[in-house]
Amino acid sequence: MKYYVIIPAYNEAAYISTMLQSLVQQTVLPAKAVVVNDNSTDNTAEIVESFCTKHQWLSLVNKSSDASHMPGSKVIEAFMTGYTTVNENYDVIVKLDADLILPSNYFETILDTFAKNNKAGIVGGFAYIENNGKWILENLTNKDHVRGAFKAYRKNCFLQIGKLKPAMGWDTVDELLAKFYGWDIITINNLKVKHLKPTGASYTKASRYKQGEAFYTLGYGFIITAIAGAKLAMRKKKPLLFIDYINGFLKAKSERKALLVTKEQASFIRNYRWKKIKDKLL
Repeated sequence: MKYYVIIPAYNEAAYISTMLQSLVQQTVLPAKAVVVNDNSTDNTAEIVESFCTKHQWLSLVNKSSDASHMPGSKVIEAFMTGYTTVNENYDVIVKLDADLILPSNYFETILDTFAKNNKAGIVGGFAYIENNGKWILENLTNKDHVRGAFKAYRKNCFLQIGKLKPAMGWDTVDELLAKFYGWDIITINNLKVKHLKPTGASYTKASRYKQGEAFYTLGYGFIITAIAGAKLAMRKKKPLLFIDYINGFLKAKSERKALLVTKEQASFIRNYRWKKIKDKLL
């Protein structure tokens, strides 16, 4: 199977060399990989160019955008900029963050999983962060969720879900829509990806309500939002974030923000979420 990789990068000079080194050491190399340098003010571009001279399958695209790191929109707009530079002659498309260290067999295992399961729509490993010299699971999501930092999509699934949404919640709505269309989401326990920069480390205060807005635009409704918000705030060990999530939801509702899904899809999502909640309670 042929896979393409797109890597949005903003001021990643401290990490991207290590990340690209782990990419070039893969047992199965990508047919194409694109780093999208999104208005970096450090030497991210120069580091990437040094790798491009050695690896013909790797290229650099420079993009100008607002410097503020609003979760969701900035990174996906950069991803889609990279996507426009490649053709659709691929089997699997991958979105990677620039601050990862991949095990050398990462994509060999990912492609093998796709090859063995025709219903596999989205596949990935697990994120680990360093804590007191040890690498521990970055436990922010359920174990049946592929983290946005390293998502691999089967081409047909990627196109059917409408590619990626440039908004907070993009890496949840993609999986919910994949389930809506009958695709499987597969996480692989023994694929441990080192995440060098904790999730949300560069988010601004202006983004604090965005998670609640995302719950609204996913069609969750208030009760599911309250449950999901409480769970996420406790996982982040910041209980007061729950208030921000609720305020973000209510603000989006009052402004009648456009949903990321259709009414039919929103109904499916609510039913799916309620089923997951009931399964855990029972």
